[in-house]
Amino acid sequence: MDNAARARQRVLAIFLPVTAALYIGAEGLNPKGTDQVIQTTAAAFKVLPIAARHPTQLYVSGTLSILALGALAVSYAAIAALVRNRGSVVATVAALIGGLAAFCGATINVFVGVNLAAAATAHVSRVAARFLVTTFDSGFGHLFLYFYFAAIPIAAVLMGVALWRSRSVARWLAALFPISLIVAQQVPSAGVVVVVLLMLPFAVAMVLLAGRIWQAAAAPAGQTPQPAAELVRSI
Repeated sequence: MDNAARARQRVLAIFLPVTAALYIGAEGLNPKGTDQVIQTTAAAFKVLPIAARHPTQLYVSGTLSILALGALAVSYAAIAALVRNRGSVVATVAALIGGLAAFCGATINVFVGVNLAAAATAHVSRVAARFLVTTFDSGFGHLFLYFYFAAIPIAAVLMGVALWRSRSVARWLAALFPISLIVAQQVPSAGVVVVVLLMLPFAVAMVLLAGRIWQAAAAPAGQTPQPAAELVRSI
């Protein structure tokens, strides 16, 4: 591995802890009650007043959500690079599905965060409510929403299987990654403390995987990287 390849791999490794930090920041800052799919006028009228009281906070959390999902797509590619031989095909499929799911999720979070904040600050609640419901109920919205919700756990489980089969990391870490990511996707906007506690396993998994990727980049050409179990013990 030449110096340019090492540098690229280290840059990819950085995306993993950044992803976890963005996830925590996005959900921690999200105003309570606004992180939901709005498919009825009643739900829209319930959420709009909350959004109107916290538009800046909603813009920031929505932006962080989009960045988090973009970083997650890159993280999938970085984790897939760890897998060699057994599980490599599964890891590639997982990275592809995870990247597409993250793209769809980023699009949905434009609806949930940015569009909601814009609609709330328009001060025309009936029109805003209809706009939000129409957006989520469109064929475009349904396609992206359903693929996002279905593909994120599928990609996480596939990547966990690939890591498990390849033995490139400790098996408990291979299991922790998909479980913690699926939990992180379900964490509600219930305040910073609750969000941090529920997302802590995901942050731990991402930091440990980043360390493994960084270590692989540091290994001299032709030298086998330190076994995953030894890396975990050293951390």
